Amino acid sequence: MSAEATNPATPGSVAGPAARWRARIDLRRLGRAALLGPAARDRLPDAIGHVVDAHRAHHPSADLEPLRRAYVLAESSHRGQMRKSGEPYITHPLAVTLILAELGAETTTLTASLLHDTVEDTDVTLDQVGEQFGEEVRYLVDGVTKLEKVDYGAAAEPETFRKMLVATGSDVRVMSIKLADRLHNMRTLGVMRPEKQARIAKVTRDVLIPLAERLGVQALKTELEDLVFAILHPEEYEHTRELIVDNASRADDPLAEIADEVRGHLREADIQAEVLIRPRHFVSVHRVSRKRGELRGADFGRLLVLVTEDADCYGVLGELHTCMTPVVSEFKDFIAVPKFNLYQSLHTAVARADGQVAEVLIRTHQMHKVAEAGVIALGNPYAPAADDPADGERVDPTKPGWLSRLLDWQEAAPDPDTFWSTLREDLAQDREITVFRPDGGTLGLPEGATCVDAAYAQYGEDAHACIGARVNGRLATLSTVLQDGDTVQLLMGQDPASEPSREWLEHAHTPAARIAIQRWLATHPEADASEERDRRASAPRPAPEGAVAPPTPDVVVDQPGATARLAGCCTPVPPDEVTGFAVRGGVVTVHRVECSAVARMKSGGRAEVGVRWGDTSECRVTLLAESFGRPHLLADLTEAMALEGAEIVSATIEPPDRQRVKHSYTVTLPDAALLPGLMRAMRNVPGVYDVSRAQPQTPGA
Repeated sequence: MSAEATNPATPGSVAGPAARWRARIDLRRLGRAALLGPAARDRLPDAIGHVVDAHRAHHPSADLEPLRRAYVLAESSHRGQMRKSGEPYITHPLAVTLILAELGAETTTLTASLLHDTVEDTDVTLDQVGEQFGEEVRYLVDGVTKLEKVDYGAAAEPETFRKMLVATGSDVRVMSIKLADRLHNMRTLGVMRPEKQARIAKVTRDVLIPLAERLGVQALKTELEDLVFAILHPEEYEHTRELIVDNASRADDPLAEIADEVRGHLREADIQAEVLIRPRHFVSVHRVSRKRGELRGADFGRLLVLVTEDADCYGVLGELHTCMTPVVSEFKDFIAVPKFNLYQSLHTAVARADGQVAEVLIRTHQMHKVAEAGVIALGNPYAPAADDPADGERVDPTKPGWLSRLLDWQEAAPDPDTFWSTLREDLAQDREITVFRPDGGTLGLPEGATCVDAAYAQYGEDAHACIGARVNGRLATLSTVLQDGDTVQLLMGQDPASEPSREWLEHAHTPAARIAIQRWLATHPEADASEERDRRASAPRPAPEGAVAPPTPDVVVDQPGATARLAGCCTPVPPDEVTGFAVRGGVVTVHRVECSAVARMKSGGRAEVGVRWGDTSECRVTLLAESFGRPHLLADLTEAMALEGAEIVSATIEPPDRQRVKHSYTVTLPDAALLPGLMRAMRNVPGVYDVSRAQPQTPGA
């Protein structure tokens, strides 16, 4: 059977991780009620009374008839089946449904939850479910049944898991039922063999807890964490339990004292708010103890301030920071920039004179509901929006940021093993940053993401044409690691045939980026050879020996018999404003007037010689170009220069530095008037972001 569990396990018995958000239900009593059989058609069965009460608390006008019929079918189908503890099997779907009801799940989800094991464990068919309860319930039951068949920890199962995740990913209610199912089984894992408990706990840790985090269902995630902690780390769990028990027996409670102080300040400010103490769960206490060492009273919980309106959140924040001592480094605004899993709240911390620091969460009641229940709190994703525009503004719960991205990149995964390994890596990343686009939009990325990841998150496979980025207004290479709150402008080339570089894989952290680049490289094996040719071509080259002297523009010198020579330090060309200085042998060197050598010679008492351009317009000039590295860049750049009539006399290309390449080209032009057009053509080459004349040397350079 799918829910092979027995008596409540010891992990939850110490103050019970679940007891923080609901009273524990006597499942044995529910089992006895189930054995009485279905109630009369005109009344609800006693066994689902707790489910009904929890459901009505969130949905007062819900139609309860589907729940009654679902219970009747489930109870009759499972009748005679027993759990390993000896309880009637119906207690399991009842408990799963109660978990979801308390989180605010809508009626369709609860109906499917009551029936979630019938197709797998009884003679009930999917067609029967569809006929009696509709296509939506049938779809949900089918999705959960498929997930039950997946061995999450088996290497041979990635394709199965991929198919199941894709099938259920379009409706997160399937995952919600699965998470509640796993929570109840983890609560009742006690009599299984230790090795089996450990195996189930590891799968829960590696796959299902991260899924709960990404769906925003914190109430399920935190209890699952505690149950896994108790099984996999029993000694550390027991030590943490002792810390919590010892703190609970203290005569004083600094957190309660701070809470009273906060209430007083808010009353004086006439802000209506509810101030609660939110105890940390076991894993949270363990993490804090490892980070801070010896724990103080305020470390065992956080203050939760609940208000009605968004604006009141900032009002509370202002009062706390005005009337108490804020710990500025602890402030985070997840209301203006919600987390990827829909979470919204203000985080801050305040300190007492004795050094006790209390963390404070500030949110509206609706934000709190979503913070606890995530996508479950958003209801039926297929329900029509309300006529009232304010009520109709809702986030589509089938597409929270992470799940939407997952559904996108799984389609691009070249094979099941790549999908599976990439999914595991992605689930292991437990922090996400938000970066801003210039148009005001945002991108959610894992911590450590680079501009490469931002490009593929925003443009998909069109990011192959990305040539660089500006981060907070400054030019940056694609390898630049982004920080939370950065503004990122991605620079896109105009060439539709642009190609990604294998080097990008070293800087890609997201599945979308890695899979898109790998897939392109797999279908373009010639790209590696091309990149190698470009690397060789871009190596520094010495100037050719015995080269023919370039033509010199006609210069008229106001000194009879003198010969003009263009200075190499500033390479003047028409129509630059120029001046001259006499040197040995009747030669006058011609400099741009802004050249640093001009100022140096004038300060040394050297007399200037008047010079001006003659009729000859042919010239030589040195141009400096900066670009981002990409395949075929050198070939494209030199071709663009040739099309403008430039003849390259010499070129120097420095080795790439963090994907940035510097070029120096000395060219001859048949007409100096062509120079602006040449520089524009070079800038238009994809990957080139700056072209300039060789700058005059600075004094002392």
